Amino acid sequence: MSKKCPWCNSENNHQFLKLKDYFLTQEEFEILECNECKLLFTSPCPEPDKIGNYYKSEDYLSHNEEKKGLFAKIYNKVKKINIKNKFNITVNGQQSTVNSLLDIGCGVGDFLLYAKEKGCNVTGIEPSEDARKIAEKKLDCKILSPEELQNIPDNSFDIITMWHVLEHVADLKTEIHHLQRILKKDGRLVLALPNYKSYDAEYYKDKWAAYDVPRHLSHFSQTSIKNIFKETRLQLTDIKPLKWDSFYISMLSEQYLNSKNSFIKGVLTGWKSNRKARKSGEYSSLVYIFKVSSEI
Repeated sequence: MSKKCPWCNSENNHQFLKLKDYFLTQEEFEILECNECKLLFTSPCPEPDKIGNYYKSEDYLSHNEEKKGLFAKIYNKVKKINIKNKFNITVNGQQSTVNSLLDIGCGVGDFLLYAKEKGCNVTGIEPSEDARKIAEKKLDCKILSPEELQNIPDNSFDIITMWHVLEHVADLKTEIHHLQRILKKDGRLVLALPNYKSYDAEYYKDKWAAYDVPRHLSHFSQTSIKNIFKETRLQLTDIKPLKWDSFYISMLSEQYLNSKNSFIKGVLTGWKSNRKARKSGEYSSLVYIFKVSSEI
């Protein structure tokens, strides 16, 4: 079983954490830290023909619009608030210059629908066939499968967004190669990722829901992001927080702990995480904003 870093291929690593798939299967995994680029990665990594089994749950809320219950209501309520915030981060006050927008991992298309209503020419990529069908009905356009990324012409998009998607990608080098290729010369890449350096991650340890093994294949920090992208033409220009994520992740983590009053405890931990992050900058989720640089 290969334990090479999925970014730099180094075998120089150590165990960072041992944990289970608390969300679905209860199978055991470990998270390794590359001593070279500092990326964390899940081991063992499921085979491509097996990974889909780990998403087969009605509780996988990002693709389920019909799910009932308190957490589903909270998730969908916050999602609506977050969409506006995400769009504002994406256009960064330059909406008039944004025409073409690609959302990779677009789910059921809610973010793309909002962007379309704001005048953007939108395209989506989504691996789930069920989610693609829902998105296509909403947007009245074809949603691409991940395999079609390689067929997109060079210099196609002003903006590419990936909202909690890169951590699911098995081949980081190929993915980032295509991101650089299809962005326009003045284009922007927006990546939202969980941050294991946050207070809520340190507090919940192996029960931190945003590790989400084995669906999350890689686990990022500000350090590893900077190390990875320094080898690319994508220049990091800004980092923004997604403050709502700490509450939802903390509430879900409390469920993994089988806590009583998980809602209240999760809200308190999420609030504390955001408060500490005001000084440290280590929010539960961070949005990394890149621009295409002419320098390599």
